[in-house]
Amino acid sequence: MKKLLASAGIAASVTAVSAQAQNIEINANGSTPTRNADSSQFEGRVLLDGLTTKSSVASFGSGLVSFAPGARTAWHSHPAGQWLYVTAGKGWIQQQGQAVQEIKAGDAIWIPAGVKHWHGATDKTSMSHIGITPYHDGKNVTWMEQVSDTDYHKP
Repeated sequence: MKKLLASAGIAASVTAVSAQAQNIEINANGSTPTRNADSSQFEGRVLLDGLTTKSSVASFGSGLVSFAPGARTAWHSHPAGQWLYVTAGKGWIQQQGQAVQEIKAGDAIWIPAGVKHWHGATDKTSMSHIGITPYHDGKNVTWMEQVSDTDYHKP
């Protein structure tokens, strides 16, 4: 009897979840055009490809960001953190007050909420990453000042 009740509970849970399920949403390749990054938020040649679907955009932003050599973000932070996955090339990332760190294809990076940082390509190589940035109170990024050439080239 206990086993039957446990099975009934599982079935009820599955039914409740199924009742709330939505359909899979696909954004076809090319449906979101590549765009140039905003020059107030990035330095150098940076291309953005949005990856967020209409249904997911309320929860998080995501995109493929491609940096030419020397290109980088401005200083910024994220109220709910950010996850980066480097898909190609080699780049740099820096948390304010710490040393620049090298990142390369295959690296996964977690940036905690509120941490001031920048990331981009090295001065000699391009770098692309996928960024996934959750929203908190309707916001997923706070942009700040540009990274100076002096800070960018610090060892």
